[in-house]
Amino acid sequence: MRNKPTHILLYAAFALLACACKTMNISRYYRYHQSVLDSIELVYKQSYKNKPFSIEFTDRAFDRVSLELTTDTLTYIYEFWVGEDRMKDTLRKYGFDIQVVNNLITNMRSVDCTWINNLDYYTDERKHSLVYVTLWPRAFNFPFVNKKYYILTYFPQPQYFDSDGNLLMGRKLRRIRKINAEVFRRINDKVCYTLSARFR
Repeated sequence: MRNKPTHILLYAAFALLACACKTMNISRYYRYHQSVLDSIELVYKQSYKNKPFSIEFTDRAFDRVSLELTTDTLTYIYEFWVGEDRMKDTLRKYGFDIQVVNNLITNMRSVDCTWINNLDYYTDERKHSLVYVTLWPRAFNFPFVNKKYYILTYFPQPQYFDSDGNLLMGRKLRRIRKINAEVFRRINDKVCYTLSARFR
């Protein structure tokens, strides 16, 4: 019986810690890492135009990386340890810029970016593309807490938002736009975010 209050206090402290974990201020995180995140987006977008690919970290330590490489005929998926020679040989084989991919991997690790890809969407029946970036900050990894990912979307042009900062379909269509069934909120005119149980 003497230990009961101690257990209650520990449980309450853990609950508060868990809540703090799940409510990270992603706008502040983006501003703090903006130069790196924006550089990742720009380099990736330019490189993707030459040869489509995506990068995904498959472990919590960001030591295992999966590359999805698209050629004229097929898409290949490989998994490597970061920096291993086999990855360089594979990139060389399919004609990808080894230095660019390595730099992206290094920068992604530095800001806990677990996945980057290109995503097509349509506005007024016109096809557009955005860069889809998933963040899984290691500082907010606690046991017994549901895994959540912060997802950033980089649009090529300014978007429209309602008074609560929700992404809209357009200036005339004042309906909320969903991407992969998720509602996104404003960070700036071109960058939005959501908190999701899925990283893609």
